[in-house]
Amino acid sequence: MSKLPTQKLYINGGYVDATSGQTFETINPATGEVICDVQIASSADVDKAVAAAKAGFKIWSKMSGTERSRILLRAVALLRERNDELAALEVTDTGKPLQEANCVDVESGAECIEYFAGLAASLNGEHIQLANGNFAFTRKEPLGVCGAIGAWNYPIQIACWKSAPALACGNAMVYKASEVTPLTALKLAEIYTEAGLPDGVFNVVSGLGPVGQMLAEHEGIEKISLTGSVPTGKRVMESAAKTLKHVTLELGGKSPLIVFEDAKLDNAVSAAMLANFYTQGEICSNGTRVYVHKDIKDKFIEKLIARTEKMIIGDPMHPDTQVGSLIHRDHMEKVLGYIEIGKKEGANLAYGGKQVTVKGFEKGNFLQPAIFTNVTADMRIAREEIFGAVMSVITFSDEDEVVAAANDTQFGLAAGVFTQDITRAHRVIANLEAGTCWINNYNITPIEMPFGGYKQSGIGRENGTVAVDHFTQLKSVYVEMGDVDCPY
Repeated sequence: MSKLPTQKLYINGGYVDATSGQTFETINPATGEVICDVQIASSADVDKAVAAAKAGFKIWSKMSGTERSRILLRAVALLRERNDELAALEVTDTGKPLQEANCVDVESGAECIEYFAGLAASLNGEHIQLANGNFAFTRKEPLGVCGAIGAWNYPIQIACWKSAPALACGNAMVYKASEVTPLTALKLAEIYTEAGLPDGVFNVVSGLGPVGQMLAEHEGIEKISLTGSVPTGKRVMESAAKTLKHVTLELGGKSPLIVFEDAKLDNAVSAAMLANFYTQGEICSNGTRVYVHKDIKDKFIEKLIARTEKMIIGDPMHPDTQVGSLIHRDHMEKVLGYIEIGKKEGANLAYGGKQVTVKGFEKGNFLQPAIFTNVTADMRIAREEIFGAVMSVITFSDEDEVVAAANDTQFGLAAGVFTQDITRAHRVIANLEAGTCWINNYNITPIEMPFGGYKQSGIGRENGTVAVDHFTQLKSVYVEMGDVDCPY
């Protein structure tokens, strides 16, 4: 494809030039070609976006929930109408397979906005009856201007996940997409404006890490929401502390998937593949530590390798492709480095783990999904987040043993259990230190279900009705129905 025009910032309902005079390139991971240049926001541009958001907030927050809902639902319709073109742009920017993007990325974002649009009209507090006819009530009020920083693996979905509850609750937002995948958040901003969102309610400022830091530190922003790595989350939280911002952090993981001896084996293998190989393994909640009971280990690995061998690696735009390109060259080298570390530490590379050259895409970052067996808990591949399609299969024999091993990590984002014993399923889930869990499935994240982690995997939750609490503040009001009792 030919190079796209330079992308501007989106502030106050339209595109504006950044004042920094600087740009960065966004690269197609599959071809190595420059998609376009993107302008970098200066501190003055961030100030301008925050000012626009404050002005937009005054209009948006005074609308009824029903009015906000109507506008958000128009945005949902536009997203679905443009699903295919947005999915193609997402594939160009991320390298993921089209067969994922055209049915998951845009649609899951649309579902999120639709869900919170449905909640917008029902946001309310409570009445508290007190003695002597007095009473109190509470109000759920928007925070004001919210900042958000997205990750590169699911750009438009994450932009929707952050903006939908914020806007439904009456807030305005200044959004920064990852500099690696900055394009579809701008398209979302266009759609919001076309749907009737008042100018300034959703703004996009592009740039590198310093722009995110500007949002986290800005005195005019009341909340920051980040999806990213643990180190980035710590930096954002430190910056946000300077103004005591509300913070939601959805960070990394090294999640366990436990397969007991009575599991339906084909389903467990399917889940393990989804939990490791979907989107080239570039998913924070992936179950990359697969604990398999010793009685079924051999059959599990046999089926797993047989099915993994059939996965189609190739042009992300081809509808048959199942494994696309990793996000960029440095990341591929990191994943390959972990594969070498695994071999040196004594794990058995049972399948894959090699770089692949795809005809016509020689500059792409293609890698075979890797399956390690004979992995022990002390190995780095079993302890550190790789963010690539590298599965560690670990054998276990005892329930207490595997639960202890699963919890022996700084992370706590997700966990999964496969068993037909309903009592054991619930017992194990109750004992796992993870915020998002599955029984007999993995990585299913309906908008209705809160998503987030324990420990260093994050703070707060996205999605579900609980997200409303993260984008509102509670005002308590006491009402006196009699005279004021004063001792003076």
